[in-house]
Amino acid sequence: MKVWGDIPRVSEIYGKKQNVSKVNKTTGVPSQKDDLSISSQAKDFQTVMNALKKVPDVRTERVKNIEEKVNSGNYQVANKDVADKMIQVMTNKNI
Repeated sequence: MKVWGDIPRVSEIYGKKQNVSKVNKTTGVPSQKDDLSISSQAKDFQTVMNALKKVPDVRTERVKNIEEKVNSGNYQVANKDVADKMIQVMTNKNI
């Protein structure tokens, strides 16, 4: 693309030779180490999370107790409790 005519200040830049001097070394900036601090609340949260990881997902004593009752025929559930649980699961609501 050719541009005809005098473009202000552009022709001045290319028309002049400018002397550029070398930059002297600058003084070094002392480096700093990164600092990390964890709040006491975060430490407490981490402690609780570690304790929860150690708790088993299944309470084996309770499962064994119910299993023994079912096998012996002594486990009974109220009809209303079964119906309430069915409705809760079907509607995804807490009753």
